[in-house]
Amino acid sequence: MRGAKGRNVLRKDAKIVLASALACALACVSSPGPAAAAGAIVIDTTDGHVLYAEEVDTPWYPASLTKMMTAYVAFQAIRDHRITLDTKIFISPHAHAQPPTRLGLKAGKDLPLGDALRALIMRSANDLAIAIAETIGGDEASFVKTMNQTAAQLGMLHTHFINPNGLPAEQQMTTPRDMALLAQALVHDFPEYAAMFSDTHATIAKVEISTHNALLGSFQGADGMKTGYTCASGYNLVASATRDGHRLVAVTLGDESSGARNARAAALLEHGFKTLEWKALVPTARVENFPSAVVGAAFEPDGTMLEHWKGCQDLPPPEAAASAAKDGKDAKKQQASLTETKKPVRQVRSSGSRKRRHARNE
Repeated sequence: MRGAKGRNVLRKDAKIVLASALACALACVSSPGPAAAAGAIVIDTTDGHVLYAEEVDTPWYPASLTKMMTAYVAFQAIRDHRITLDTKIFISPHAHAQPPTRLGLKAGKDLPLGDALRALIMRSANDLAIAIAETIGGDEASFVKTMNQTAAQLGMLHTHFINPNGLPAEQQMTTPRDMALLAQALVHDFPEYAAMFSDTHATIAKVEISTHNALLGSFQGADGMKTGYTCASGYNLVASATRDGHRLVAVTLGDESSGARNARAAALLEHGFKTLEWKALVPTARVENFPSAVVGAAFEPDGTMLEHWKGCQDLPPPEAAASAAKDGKDAKKQQASLTETKKPVRQVRSSGSRKRRHARNE
């Protein structure tokens, strides 16, 4: 597995901080498909100093981490007085047709942008990502163009978005460094919306929702940000925590289960807090200028990404049917889609001609 040597330094911290989570991670069955860990980084958002780095420019599928950029663009529109938190977000037929995870409003319904953003981040609602994009951008394609322009402005040199919700797309990609840059921008540019990333429960349009981020409430100082999952990406997480005035962000991509990503992110954050004091005494690189093995910008998936993409088949675990029932949909129609699961079930790859589907995320 790539980066195994680098992660060994975190083994001790992982045992101390989240022994129970590690046990769960070892006990949990792997997710469907071949996803495996694909790089990580820890930064201090106060000054951008890198506290841990592992294959920071290795490309990977972002899954629902994409919604962090969707939120950032929406926050920009509010700041520029083009919309407000009370602006009505209408559910189009296209938005309504998105697979889980969703809020599940019918086409033609609406809700305030503030509520839509909370559900986007907490529930990881794919339908609301499209609705927000269509309202702010006029259409999805124009909004995605703004997402990519914003990524370039933030220095995210190896990120390319295809859609605003992170549903699988072969050319949609990011890196640990780029996600750390985006997280840092959210922290610095829009601190007034921090609660949207730290809330754990809410009622939106009479629908009770809860966060997928298991570190909130279980890791000391945890206060955000976003999870992500597709078959090809595996389990992604951008997690933040604050202690003694320092807010750290850990990015971990491509883990094999939700338990594994939680344990890895917790160990990364604990490692960062333990090394923060002595690393502050010596010059260290910042996230934007940390040495890279990649020259220039690149937006092409590498061989490992393509292998994962081609090897995935999207058959939903039992939890997807439960989510579909909550949305008031026929469970049979949801068999092509997956939602967040804390107990993923491995699916056996077929050697026959079964069509491999990719429409699922958390």
